[in-house]
Amino acid sequence: MNILDPQGPIGAADKTILIDSVAIMLAIVLPTLLAILAFSFWFRAGNTRAVHLPNWAYSGRIEMVVWSIPTLTVILLGGVAWIGSHQLDPAQPIASAEPPLTIQAVSLDWKWLFLYPNQKIATLNTLTVPVGVPLHFELSSASVMSAFFIPRLGSMIYTMNGMTTRLNLQASNVGTLQGLASHFSGDGFADMHFDVNVVTPAQFEQWARDQAGAAEVLDQNSYQAVDKPSINDAPRTWRLADPNLFQAIVAQKIPPSPGGQSGVKGASPLPGVADAR
Repeated sequence: MNILDPQGPIGAADKTILIDSVAIMLAIVLPTLLAILAFSFWFRAGNTRAVHLPNWAYSGRIEMVVWSIPTLTVILLGGVAWIGSHQLDPAQPIASAEPPLTIQAVSLDWKWLFLYPNQKIATLNTLTVPVGVPLHFELSSASVMSAFFIPRLGSMIYTMNGMTTRLNLQASNVGTLQGLASHFSGDGFADMHFDVNVVTPAQFEQWARDQAGAAEVLDQNSYQAVDKPSINDAPRTWRLADPNLFQAIVAQKIPPSPGGQSGVKGASPLPGVADAR
C-alpha cells in the first residue's frame, strides 16, 4: 500500500503534490532547525563574544525575514493545494480515449460489495479492473460512514448512507493491489480490505463473460443476507440480476444494515463462506 509507489495517474499526481508540499514547508523547517543549533551554540555560557542587549526591542530587517519567508511559503503551499485540488477533483473524469468502466461500491459491516451494472456482475471483497481504462466509481454506504481507499491508485473518498460520492481512478500496470477501508467503522474494521486485480482489457472481458454466468444471483432479496454484519468474508461473485440495486440501497428502499453502532460483536463470515484467513 505504498503511496510513494503509485500505479496510476491520480496516484502519481497525489505523490507529486505530497513531495512538493514537503519541499515547500522545508523552507521554514530547515532554517528554523539550523537557527536553533546556531543560537544554542553562539549564546552558550562559555562564549564571551556573545553580546547581551537587554534594551533591544525591534529590528525591521529581522521582522522582514521573519514574516516574508512564512508568507511566501503559505502562498506557494496554498497555490499547490488550490491547483492540485481542482485538477484532482475526485468527480472529474479522466481524459482518455477509452470509455470509463462504471463500478458501484457499497461499504457494509465489515466488507465491500462491488457492482458492475453494465456487466451484470457483483463481487464481495474483490475488485477486478482493466489496465489503462478510466474507472468511474459510484460509492455509498449501507451502514455507518466509511472511506474507500486504494493507496497506489490515488485519492481516498468517504462513503455515507443515503448519499452517493464519485471517484475516478485509473491503473497503469497489471498486477494485484490492495484496497481498504480507511475510516474506523466498528469491530471488523481491521479486516475490511480487498484485493484489486488489474488485468489486461482482453482478460477483463473474458472474466466478465465468465462471471456473468455465475450460479448465485444477487438481487434485493438475496442482498438481505449479504448486508448482515460479518467479518473475514472470503471473496465471492454473483450474477447481478437487479441493475438498480445500487440505487435502491442509496435511496434506502432497502433498509440500512444494523451497523456497527448496534453493538454487534463476534460476527462470523456469511453462511457457507469459508474464513479468508
